[in-house]
Amino acid sequence: MTARQAERRRAARMRGLRGLLVVLVACAVGLFFLIVPFRALLPARALPPRGEGEMRLHFLSVGQGDCTIVEFPDGDALVVDGGDGSFAANDALVRYLKGLDVSSLTLIATHADADHYAGLTEVLRVFGAEQVYLPVIASSESAYRRFLDAVEQEGCRVDTLVRYDVIARPSGAYAVCISPHAAGETDENEASVALFLYYEGVRILLSSDMSAVRERALLAELSLTDAIFDSGEYAVRLRDIDLLKVAHHGSAGASCAEWLTYLSPATAVISCGAGNSYRHPSQDTLARLAQVGADVYRTDACGNVLVTVSGGGMTVTFA
Repeated sequence: MTARQAERRRAARMRGLRGLLVVLVACAVGLFFLIVPFRALLPARALPPRGEGEMRLHFLSVGQGDCTIVEFPDGDALVVDGGDGSFAANDALVRYLKGLDVSSLTLIATHADADHYAGLTEVLRVFGAEQVYLPVIASSESAYRRFLDAVEQEGCRVDTLVRYDVIARPSGAYAVCISPHAAGETDENEASVALFLYYEGVRILLSSDMSAVRERALLAELSLTDAIFDSGEYAVRLRDIDLLKVAHHGSAGASCAEWLTYLSPATAVISCGAGNSYRHPSQDTLARLAQVGADVYRTDACGNVLVTVSGGGMTVTFA
């Protein structure tokens, strides 16, 4: 064998070893991200710390979707919907949750529209959860199947929320589901979870995607007694509430005049995407909110809206 032939063989062996090393590194990286989701490596968003005894609500800007984080005074959090699962929305949600550094998570998918539940799949992969509440009406979409697979893989407790179900905290904060009914639901939007929150005298309603049809049905029940939605010791009073999470991204088909007049919210938050094709929020809805004197905050204009509840009052800032 000549010196030139020997050199060629050594060069070939080196190329082979380098190729093998590249393959091994690629396999190791792939295996790592199978075990550890890449978003777990994202930096936490810088957020102001929660004060002692405060409950905070974070209405996240996740495009044309919904995501509300209820940060209880004891350090646990309730994630009500998780946005549409898009790359940008998932990044924002994961970084925000890392910035909050809560002790444990409970997830609620209010209904089976992807702009509400899809982002919860990534939350489960990165953070896990103690409990997940599923919608009363499922979906046949592949994204919903992936969500259910993530729930099963996490092995957390699973339930649904229907009227009179309560989520209570040691601090005295609680949430009561006022809709949907336990049975007979056929429409996803009308069957979406409407959640009443209470802490230190402050009353909040998260409306999800219910329309004026469900609002008027609830009003008919409230005409019997203001206490119709009380659940045992947990009172629900909707008249003259402090904060309304406006239904269906401010759609014209929700937030009817009679409903808003009854609620008469001091503050309203609308979750919607900038320049969305639905033209949410509707000018009609904004006019109705103005008519009842509500201060309106929109995620498309304000970004993340942070509501802090403490000492019987609340303040609105931006995060």
